[in-house]
Amino acid sequence: MTQIDPAAARVAKEAIPTIPTDEDGPVFREPWEAHAFAMALTLHARGLFTWKEWAEALAAEIKAAQAAGDPDTGETYYRHWLATLEKMVARKGVATAATLTRYRDAWDRAADRTPHGKPIELQPGDFRD
Repeated sequence: MTQIDPAAARVAKEAIPTIPTDEDGPVFREPWEAHAFAMALTLHARGLFTWKEWAEALAAEIKAAQAAGDPDTGETYYRHWLATLEKMVARKGVATAATLTRYRDAWDRAADRTPHGKPIELQPGDFRD
């Protein structure tokens, strides 16, 4: 499981109050949600964006999703988090949108061939150019 720095999580929660939490901190339905959260914490710590900038981008992503019909039941929160992360990384020039798509597609192929309960590992054959 992804280890999340409690102090960094508290700062993120203060800046972005919509993060789902319980008394122990952020809560995640799936491991990938924790990974997406941890990636955002890391990129923030490295100075890629401020929490204010992140909160504004996440709010815009959620608003656009709601306008497109997302029922906003909370189940899609981290999908919006991930979409915001991908857009922020592309906009800041860390990776191109094409690179992100290439890795997302490779990850999907790796997940499809991996038996349930086993770790997903990317292999060269997962990347198709």
